[in-house]
Amino acid sequence: MKDTFPAQLLTFVNSARHIVWWVWLLLAWRASAAAPAGDWPMFRGGPALAGVAGGSLPERLDLLWTFKTAGPVKSSAAIVQDRVFIGSDDGNVYALALADGKKVWAFKTGGGVESSPLVLEGKVFVGSSDALLYALEAGTGKLVWKYETGDKILGAPNWVKLSAQTFVLVGSYDFKLHCAEAGTGRSNWVYETGNYINGSPAVANGQAVFGGCDGLLHVLSLAEGKPVKEVEAGAYIAGSAALADDRAYFGQYEDEFLCVDLKAGKKAWTFHDRDFPYFSSPAVTQEVVVFGGRDKLLHCVKREDGQPVWSFATRGKVDSSPVVCANKVVVGSDDGRLYVVSLDRGKELWSYEIGQPIESSPAVARAKVVIGCNDGGVYCFGGKGTGEVK
Repeated sequence: MKDTFPAQLLTFVNSARHIVWWVWLLLAWRASAAAPAGDWPMFRGGPALAGVAGGSLPERLDLLWTFKTAGPVKSSAAIVQDRVFIGSDDGNVYALALADGKKVWAFKTGGGVESSPLVLEGKVFVGSSDALLYALEAGTGKLVWKYETGDKILGAPNWVKLSAQTFVLVGSYDFKLHCAEAGTGRSNWVYETGNYINGSPAVANGQAVFGGCDGLLHVLSLAEGKPVKEVEAGAYIAGSAALADDRAYFGQYEDEFLCVDLKAGKKAWTFHDRDFPYFSSPAVTQEVVVFGGRDKLLHCVKREDGQPVWSFATRGKVDSSPVVCANKVVVGSDDGRLYVVSLDRGKELWSYEIGQPIESSPAVARAKVVIGCNDGGVYCFGGKGTGEVK
């Protein structure tokens, strides 16, 4: 016993250490898998364009910094780690420090940049009104490749991984949805519609779903770029659809907001309030859908049947697309204000007057809100800060 006990004890200790090590690895993996990344890497936050952010926001937001460009900022920001990426009508794509708004780099395109950047695999993908889709190094802003379409690109790129290869999708005013290899910019396929594509394609379940000025909701197979379904929307679709559980949610130009059952290929419900178009893209939670209108209202309806829950009145049209973060909704308005309202009742919790119309949509990450304005500014709000202009 005296001879074997130390060896047995050592074996037991080593085994226990091994078990503890594997348990720790398992817990760490589960924590990393469950925890939100804290980033907002693209328009509406993710490929389904659901407009829902992780984490939470402070009870009160303060202006942390502003950055001035030389043209209106209609592009919506991407936030990845310590960087903000955003375009401007001055033709530049900017990378800014999230902490203080200082410029890290700028890349000049040949036209205004309303497209919202997609940050993926160390690159920034963004379209320009010069008809080009650009891939830039996220760290330096150096051009990696550019892909030419037949007309301006105003909508944001999206992405999909097929057979371990990443592809970027973007719509153009050349009536086409383009699919290009993320690494090289080589075309994979091109799908032609009947009119301009203004919004961003939503991606889920191996399909791209998007509308355009041809009045159709297009559902494509991403593997082949072939049509699966076309659903009559009744009017131009100027914004982007959001996807959840095989349904698409989007507004159109003739005063209706729609929910389409993608499997059935038909409308599940229609919302109509007043005779004003819907350009805003929706935020979709488990229970509700929130979207802005040119009726100067932010609307909240039940996701299941489109019945009204509440509406919040601003003093200008709401083309900005709202973001839901925990129990709050963040949105800009043409009245020059950024609003935070309660998700349950639509009551104003906070607002900040910038003064010029806000067509940009908020990016929400790391307990901060970043938004552009037609005054040429990029604004960052968060917990109490200095409010200094950078």
